[in-house]
Amino acid sequence: MTFLRTTILATAAAGLCCCITNLNASQPLPQAGTAQKAPDNSNQNKNQNPTADNQSNAQSDRMTTAKIRKAITADKTLSTYAHNVKIITLNGAVTLKGPVTSDEEKQKIAAMAANIVSANKVTDELTVKP
Repeated sequence: MTFLRTTILATAAAGLCCCITNLNASQPLPQAGTAQKAPDNSNQNKNQNPTADNQSNAQSDRMTTAKIRKAITADKTLSTYAHNVKIITLNGAVTLKGPVTSDEEKQKIAAMAANIVSANKVTDELTVKP
């Protein structure tokens, strides 16, 4: 019985080594001097619209963003998408970006932001996800 168990284990180990060798052999080795080029979406990322990178570090802008975020997350009737919209405040002007599930959510979020800053300082770039 011990001989049979040892034989089975040895056969399984040999088969596993063979499979690993075949897996490694199926992947071509990189040629010397050729590096994989990282995907480049720089042109897609270039835009004049505010992004999270443009968020001001001024205390008043950070407080404005925090107040809007708190108001949005406090409303449990909003979807997870709505709770995660991007809020970018730059010199008192607020830009809202991201998907929401309905026009009602879009209007509700814009109204929440307008309650914290004046409505003419809110740019609504929210999109309704189909």
